[in-house]
Amino acid sequence: MTRLDELPAGARARIAAVEGDAALVQRLMEFGVLEGEEIEVVGFAPLGDPMEVRLANTRLSLRRREAAGITVEVTNDEASPL
Repeated sequence: MTRLDELPAGARARIAAVEGDAALVQRLMEFGVLEGEEIEVVGFAPLGDPMEVRLANTRLSLRRREAAGITVEVTNDEASPL
């Protein structure tokens, strides 16, 4: 397992755990960042922060320090639609 902030653009993964400040975890969960959900790294801002991710039909921008609290299992399953 790895952290979301360590994945390159185009990588797909399944969320294993969301950790960090309780308020941040609650906010991420409200946006759909839940254990078991598939997530894809869409890209990065020119200076590398923030990063854009896709969950289902939603795109989110996350700071790298926020993404560091999200543990994922890399899948890169091309047949799995998001």
